[in-house]
Amino acid sequence: MRRSILVTLDYFLPGFKAGGPARTIANLIEHLGAEADFRIITRDRDLEDERPYPGIQPDCWTEFGSARVYYASPTSLTFRKLTALIRSTPHDVLYLNSLFSPRMTQVPLLARRLGMLEAGRRWVLAPRGELGAGALRIKSAKKRLWLAAGKAFGLVDDIVWQASTELEANDIRAAFPNADPPIVACDLPTHFSPAERDRSRLSGEPLRIVFLARIVPIKNLHFALAALAKVRVPVRFDIYGPLEDAEYWNRCQALMKRVPGHVEVRYRGAIEPDAIHRTLSAYDVFFLPSGGENFGHVMSEALQAGLPLLISDQTPWQNLRQYGVGHSLPLTDEEPFVRAIEHYAGMNAADWHSVAANVRRYVESLRASTAEAVASSRRLFGLPSPAAEDPADARPGGSAR
Repeated sequence: MRRSILVTLDYFLPGFKAGGPARTIANLIEHLGAEADFRIITRDRDLEDERPYPGIQPDCWTEFGSARVYYASPTSLTFRKLTALIRSTPHDVLYLNSLFSPRMTQVPLLARRLGMLEAGRRWVLAPRGELGAGALRIKSAKKRLWLAAGKAFGLVDDIVWQASTELEANDIRAAFPNADPPIVACDLPTHFSPAERDRSRLSGEPLRIVFLARIVPIKNLHFALAALAKVRVPVRFDIYGPLEDAEYWNRCQALMKRVPGHVEVRYRGAIEPDAIHRTLSAYDVFFLPSGGENFGHVMSEALQAGLPLLISDQTPWQNLRQYGVGHSLPLTDEEPFVRAIEHYAGMNAADWHSVAANVRRYVESLRASTAEAVASSRRLFGLPSPAAEDPADARPGGSAR
């Protein structure tokens, strides 16, 4: 009998302003929707939006490919109503995304502790990188208070912890040393389709660099701008992403005014998911010195668009230089990032042809790891392994929508 997985998360498609979790869950449905029944409870509007998604009826179940989604209005997210909704939705697994979400995680955990939700089911919690050192430094007092309460009142007892990487598994063990070992199940990628065309620039044209992320401190836009202020070659730097933190954006705008004249910086606004590939394809280098990424779906998007990555070493995307597809550098010094930018600016057509070939090979190689990632997700949710899997099944399937 097919298992039913009930997912709770604050924001889901068509939302995009909250970053990767929505894409992570959509990809999970793409890969495992034929093996399990997915039900998703989420908000009826995107991050910071005052109005619900157009064309979506709130407070009822909506078809989403092989899954069903309940887009809850604000009035449906009270403790009592949300608990009743979870209790009335048949499920074998309750999958919580985020440790610190007041509604989608803390309400269910507290309701379970009070005996209002069944504790005998499989409860899976994915902290989504929130226990990393960089993430914990943001609003640290509030987060540490919740961690202390979770331990003191047994709110996370008997939880199955998901870690997307071994690094995150270490973070979970450090925060909850008495918990069962986390299950490492990598976030599943979207369908990999490497770019076919080579990148090229006219002689003397500025290097085209793109930043795509939420405008919040952990994404380190301020670090990128500080590095660009030291670059000695012509650069055009375009910034995409929702303005989530106004105070931080003001800080970044002040830094934008300090870059030299040969570095052009433009803010281009938030970008819809369907436009990401087309937009990224117009650039030469993807630059995101993030202070921490649980997976980094935008990195895979950039690679599929044919771009080498210039990122920090605080993501799962490591050893990029070994494969000739970019740089993953420590955040202790801006100079290595400056040198990498100047290196790309000085490359000729043959160099770019070589980088493009490397990126295509690298993206193709990622397909091989997808089957293993799917198998670990099956273990996470207690799904049976197919007795004889067709090789085609190891690849991402059709669209979830």
